[in-house]
Amino acid sequence: MKITRINKIQAMLEKEKSLSINHLCDAFQVSKNTIRRDIAELEKRGIVKKVYGGITLKEASINSPEPFNQRESKHSAEKKKVARIAASFVHDNDIIYIDSGTTTMHMLPYLVNKKNITIITASINVINSAIAFEATKKFNLITTGGSLYYPSLAFTGPSVLKCLNNYNISKVFLAATGISIENGATNASISENEIKKKLIEEAGQKFLLIDSSKLDISSLITFCPLEALDYILLDTLPPKKYIQYCHDHNVHLLTGETEPMDD
Repeated sequence: MKITRINKIQAMLEKEKSLSINHLCDAFQVSKNTIRRDIAELEKRGIVKKVYGGITLKEASINSPEPFNQRESKHSAEKKKVARIAASFVHDNDIIYIDSGTTTMHMLPYLVNKKNITIITASINVINSAIAFEATKKFNLITTGGSLYYPSLAFTGPSVLKCLNNYNISKVFLAATGISIENGATNASISENEIKKKLIEEAGQKFLLIDSSKLDISSLITFCPLEALDYILLDTLPPKKYIQYCHDHNVHLLTGETEPMDD
């Protein structure tokens, strides 16, 4: 499918930084005209720059995903505060999905006192955090498999979506590059966006974990309007417009000052 091929081209480009048209034609077994149409779509989105015989990643684009290790080191204390709030919603015997992200990955240490928790994830960092507790056998861990998307250290692709169809997920803990009232919850990665949209369709409760630096930020693509969420978890109170919006749309907005107590 065209959208899948475009997503794969972007993922390849984010890894390699430059690609030739001939290489893309060989990789996908399609014509140059087909690849040129895909490139035109990526160029329209501000992701690529055309060069002689191929394309390069538009490094200066604000929509290009920042490398994971750079994002992870920013606002660490705030992210851990939000992760602790999120973990307080997890109860014994829950089946939860933990999204890839630099905030969601911090949930694991706050879950060690829960019993019989099943964690489904595509995130390498969540997997590694769960493995760190393997000696105490605290978690039932299910990984989605898929193609590794390096900027987020997470698996993507159709196999992830297929995997999600197999489980009854009670709670979904999502990450975002930024949020705004106008554009909702947004993400810089097309490769991950289909997965986030799929998770929003799940029957369980949806939690969005963000630190306050992501407020009023609109990234490349929207995966859901804010009203599609059950909870937005923040490290501190946001501007009044967010408080009013959440009140009007029945979205629970919680911060470090208003976190719930464990059962």
